[in-house]
Amino acid sequence: MLCLFDLDGTLIDSEVGILGCVRHALTQLGVEHPSEMRHWIGPPLRHSFAPLLDHDHDRIELAVDYYHERFHAIGWQEHTVYPGIETMIGRLQSAGHTLAVVTSKPERHARPIIEHLPFGGAFSRLYGPDPSSPHSEKASMIAAALEDFGAKPEETAMIGDRHFDIDGAVANRVRGLGVLWGFGSKEELEKAGAHALARDPEHLAALLAA
Repeated sequence: MLCLFDLDGTLIDSEVGILGCVRHALTQLGVEHPSEMRHWIGPPLRHSFAPLLDHDHDRIELAVDYYHERFHAIGWQEHTVYPGIETMIGRLQSAGHTLAVVTSKPERHARPIIEHLPFGGAFSRLYGPDPSSPHSEKASMIAAALEDFGAKPEETAMIGDRHFDIDGAVANRVRGLGVLWGFGSKEELEKAGAHALARDPEHLAALLAA
């Protein structure tokens, strides 16, 4: 099976790094930080910055630049691997599954993270959107993966913690597996049409073996 993994909220807990970069960008622009920011993890940056910056295109682009500035310097290192992920990845690899990463992070930000993961070598490919894109692009990246690997939709799964991942899976008729240890809710994943929900990485491995 071709197993496509989201990165943030699925393989790694990147809340500290992402929100640190968001706060840095808002501080540089003199904008007050929202009290609740977990919803920033998952959607494209421009989507989240827009309402705080009066949908001003130039200020949004400046905010994205400030975000990337800090992320490139230090933010990419500010994450932890969720417990059980390394073991689960090893099990899937040993079982002969093909693994790849499909993330909303620009490839230049995701690649150093994956290369520094103890199990980073398990992933055959990395798919990330163009840095200038305001869209999640999960659907188009999953479609690209299907083509690149010559995989059939029924033999492919997209694994993630937000509705963007499941939306992309539904659009390509692949299995959308939601994970409950990330930043999305059970309700969000079910509403998007998740094929199944995994309680923990061990449960996810079992679902992928079914």
